[in-house]
Amino acid sequence: MADTRRPLSPHLQIYKWQVQMVTSILHRATGIALAVGTLVVVWGLIALAAGEDAFHQFRVCMGSPIGMILMIGWTWSLFYHLCNGIRHLVQDAGAGYAIAQFVRSSWLTVIGSLVLTLIVWGYVLSAGGAA
Repeated sequence: MADTRRPLSPHLQIYKWQVQMVTSILHRATGIALAVGTLVVVWGLIALAAGEDAFHQFRVCMGSPIGMILMIGWTWSLFYHLCNGIRHLVQDAGAGYAIAQFVRSSWLTVIGSLVLTLIVWGYVLSAGGAA
């Protein structure tokens, strides 16, 4: 007979979701999103090199609501991955491992990436881009 008093293996039903866990998962997810989104950026560069008609078709696709969501999401992924990468560099230097610092830097990463995304897209839209 098996001993039923032994502890269960940890899994998502046991773990309490914390900002540190979410930022770690988001870092991996944004890395994947950047790799896939880079294909769209390459498509834009190829369309630019192919001529006015090809680039106009690219702009129409990226100017659509779905295209805008994809590009804003890609921009946020870029800034999130950048901010979180800087946070990891600081931690690699041996700083920021206290739980309070770790939680604070995790939230700063999320907030900083959102602010940077808003700044970039505020400028793009006010300058007449994505039209």
